[in-house]
Amino acid sequence: MTSPSSYSAQQVETRVRELASKGYWSQFERSPEFAVLFLPGDQFLSAALAERPELLETALSQSVIIATPSTLIALLKAVAYGWRQSAVAHNAAQIRDLGQELYRRLSTFNGHLGRMGQRLAAAVEAYNAAVGSLERGVLPQARRFGELGVTADAPLAPLEPVGQLVRNTGAPSATEPSAAAPSSPSGATPGDAAA
Repeated sequence: MTSPSSYSAQQVETRVRELASKGYWSQFERSPEFAVLFLPGDQFLSAALAERPELLETALSQSVIIATPSTLIALLKAVAYGWRQSAVAHNAAQIRDLGQELYRRLSTFNGHLGRMGQRLAAAVEAYNAAVGSLERGVLPQARRFGELGVTADAPLAPLEPVGQLVRNTGAPSATEPSAAAPSSPSGATPGDAAA
């Protein structure tokens, strides 16, 4: 006749093998690689261990943890803590990846902004050179029409050179004009001399 402890050990061992063969953990991408066999009372585990002391090690070797009411809560808390730590590590990796991508995009944007500033500075220089050329070479000739009796509805409005320089986003490049370069009293730039 089978004793209660022997019967319990056989039942527990059979259930351990059944759980191990199902491999529940392999069905989920992020899951602890073990299953829990819950026994509804500590006395059942005690009776099984009295007959087969190696039962816990046998179950663990098959990725099955035997739990009772006194150990289940601690086991669940440990699993929850492990999941939280995994989530923190996962979030930290995502933050690192987002930071690297943001830095790469900022670097690209900074390059575009720097090139735009250089071109704006060159456009300001070209505009000021054109204004200087107009004031010195074209308008004096046009004003002589008035001396000859030719009139217009409105006089030619004067054009003012642009004095505001583009702010540098970083170190100036070789083609970038220096912000500290003094302008001439007439508002003309060095490019006016070539006009």
